Amino acid sequence: MKKPRILIADDHELVRQGLRRVLDARREWEICAEAENGRDAVAKAREFKPDLVIVDFSMPELNGLEATRQIRAALPRCEVLVLTMHESESLVRDVLAAGARGFMLKSDAGRSLVQAVETLLQHKPFFTAKVSELVLEGYLNPAAPVGAEAGGPLSPRERQVVQLVAEGKSSKEVADALGISLKTVETHRANVLRKLKLRSVTELVRYAVRNNIIEA
Repeated sequence: MKKPRILIADDHELVRQGLRRVLDARREWEICAEAENGRDAVAKAREFKPDLVIVDFSMPELNGLEATRQIRAALPRCEVLVLTMHESESLVRDVLAAGARGFMLKSDAGRSLVQAVETLLQHKPFFTAKVSELVLEGYLNPAAPVGAEAGGPLSPRERQVVQLVAEGKSSKEVADALGISLKTVETHRANVLRKLKLRSVTELVRYAVRNNIIEA
């Protein structure tokens, strides 16, 4: 019987090692690859075609939210477990809208990671107790439709540009990271500011934080 394949994506090597140590104890599972940023996670998901991706929300170059969208679009049967240090009902909504069916606070990973993986590999949703409370609270007292801000009016490429700019990268660094021309980056930046009715990079950073593109 084929072993379920798992991809671990986190920009901190120690965190990846810790997750791997827990999962390696289960011989019926196979860790097929590791990734250190969001773009790498998407590329390796397409290459190795895992059954489950464990992805940190806050990663450079492409955050866990956007990585989840792209992984789920490329591999609809692949489950995604998002890990984060922060609990927020709006963040949970955005993660669900992106296609992940697992959401866990990093503080819960030590005691709940194996259970989460087992549940998701059965194609069932998994939330730790704190997150379940947030989901229930959001259901009982909806502040906004699911995903209302998660994607916004921006295209996937524009969200990538927003994240990189909000991380402090210059237009040339953004162009190099995405493999596109400097002129294309400047066009995307202008379009983003126009669409969002923003006037400066500072306002763009605030937008990125507010809409879970980067973490504060």
